[in-house]
Amino acid sequence: MANLASLAKDTAIYGLSSIVGRFLNYMLVPLYTAKISAASGGYGVITEIYSYVALMLVLLTFGMETTFFRFINKEEREEDALRVYSTTLTMVGFVGLLFIALVMVFIGPIAEAMNYADHPEYIQMMAVCVAVDAFLCMPFAYLRYRKNALKFASLKFFIIVLNISLNLIYFLVLPEVVDGFTIQIGYVFAMNLFCTLITVVFLRKELTGFRWTFDATLMRSMLKYSWPLLILGIAGILNQTADKMIFRHVVENPEEGKVQLGIYGACTKIAMIMAMITQAFRYAYEPYVFSIQKDRDSRETYANAMKYFLIFTLLAFLVVVGYMDILKFIIKRDYWDGLRVVPIVMAAEIMMGIYTNLSFWYKLTDRTIWGAWFSGAGCLVLILINVFFIPRYGYMACAWAGVAGYGTAMLLSYFVGQRYYKVNYPLKSMGVYVFVAALFFTIMQFLPEEWPAWARLCVNTVIIILFVAHIIHYDFPLRNLPVVGKYFRPKK
Repeated sequence: MANLASLAKDTAIYGLSSIVGRFLNYMLVPLYTAKISAASGGYGVITEIYSYVALMLVLLTFGMETTFFRFINKEEREEDALRVYSTTLTMVGFVGLLFIALVMVFIGPIAEAMNYADHPEYIQMMAVCVAVDAFLCMPFAYLRYRKNALKFASLKFFIIVLNISLNLIYFLVLPEVVDGFTIQIGYVFAMNLFCTLITVVFLRKELTGFRWTFDATLMRSMLKYSWPLLILGIAGILNQTADKMIFRHVVENPEEGKVQLGIYGACTKIAMIMAMITQAFRYAYEPYVFSIQKDRDSRETYANAMKYFLIFTLLAFLVVVGYMDILKFIIKRDYWDGLRVVPIVMAAEIMMGIYTNLSFWYKLTDRTIWGAWFSGAGCLVLILINVFFIPRYGYMACAWAGVAGYGTAMLLSYFVGQRYYKVNYPLKSMGVYVFVAALFFTIMQFLPEEWPAWARLCVNTVIIILFVAHIIHYDFPLRNLPVVGKYFRPKK
């Protein structure tokens, strides 16, 4: 339980920065949807460009975050640990510089292929941005290794606030004080690039103060370990972004596709609460998994962590669905048609979180090639569904493709993992939680539409309270909680 307490503390710190930061970032969604109409397709451009950025970030880090934790935890001496860190920085930095050079040289054909020949500057700015971000993943990983969660969280939070402030000035202040001011989408990318470059300054301590060395032998060992993780990462990020990259190429009218993609992208932002929880958990869980692998009760800890992750993601799912009548105001009314994708996308995110939780077995046993196969299979399923069904069902096909893709990877990882690294997950208890959550979700969905919003909110609140009561009764008895627990323990 001490291990779980440590994991919970780190997850809370990472989660606070992620959730609060993402919540503040949500300010940009109503801002963008208010200032950029759905019909203009401008938000579709933002959605599409950032989907390519997410893919390139995976390519440019090429599995080095996980590889870094695997190799640095093998070292006991500080100088050996710094050698691992320095070698990792050198590799990622060199690849990033090469990427920027290639994009600048071949910007013409690249922009033409992406249908942005009129605005190649979008691609140039985001190329520099993603290369620097990829490099900065390593000092951020070093902060996690040193358990400096506070600096990690505060810096992430500050950069988010800075980005939001710049956007508020650009979209709200400048149009009021500058005559004839016209909003241009490109400045969204320019502000992102500025914030990324500022981050380098704040991480200078993690980039200096030690001797930079490059170990070629270590590099070969790290690349041997990481290349399956790269394939895994590519497949994993394609599971999240392939629909957005494919969309405009398979619909009959690309311009209308841009509009629909903007609606889909705006509505999926509401579902991102699940991505926040998963990301926060991953930040804490990845270094934690490697640090406790030699403990006698490590497998029991992994099983309990999986159960608690599922419990709280299901609770988050019900909260978002239950308060959709409030949360939908995050986006402008002309985007509301896409709200039906939110529960589906959230279900897919839960499956992705479970898959992430399961993935530790092939990382601990150095069988990372299995992760590539699992993610590849899930990605193939997702792409095929998108290609064949987007022309008929539009962005609803994108949402269901995510469920199918993540579900495939999740099931494959579980069944193969039980053969190579058996963990006795409490499947019966977890299954009960899934059933109860599904039942409550169904009740929420079948509430009469003609009811006023306040009535639906009241009923949904009662349902959420019942789910919390179920959690407390079976897994978090009040008597075991700090402070308040003393009031529920039997008197001697």
